[in-house]
Amino acid sequence: MRQSNTNKIVFVLFLVFVLVAIRAFESSLFYDPFIAYFKSEYLKKAYQDYNGFLLFLNYFFRYLLNSIISLFIIYVLFKDVVMIKFTSVLLVFFLIVLLVLLYLDLVFLGETQKMLLFYIRRFLIQPIFLLLFVPAFYFQKVTVKK
Repeated sequence: MRQSNTNKIVFVLFLVFVLVAIRAFESSLFYDPFIAYFKSEYLKKAYQDYNGFLLFLNYFFRYLLNSIISLFIIYVLFKDVVMIKFTSVLLVFFLIVLLVLLYLDLVFLGETQKMLLFYIRRFLIQPIFLLLFVPAFYFQKVTVKK
């Protein structure tokens, strides 16, 4: 039992390290002109020119990578296939909603809603859903046992 928990912890830490590496090398791995834009005084600047197709493709790919790693983390922690299927459905649903919102924001709102773009982009490029799902699933597992 002790060895199993140690292996679980090591594997989860490795997967978290992979998520950190994706974040650390984001500028070289993905096309995202908004990385530099949001690190600057963006409230005073206009959007840079960007390739919409490449932008959406890279956001999709990054979300997919983060989602796959998140699913592995959730599986290692909980060993529940039903939970993985449920999480997968939620992740696909959120991907569709976020990409539609991103498109609507960029095309129709433009630079009038810079913070909306910031937060939509944040949900697409960061594994935020993992931070929400793990405590929720743990709480559910603990309360169901009672």
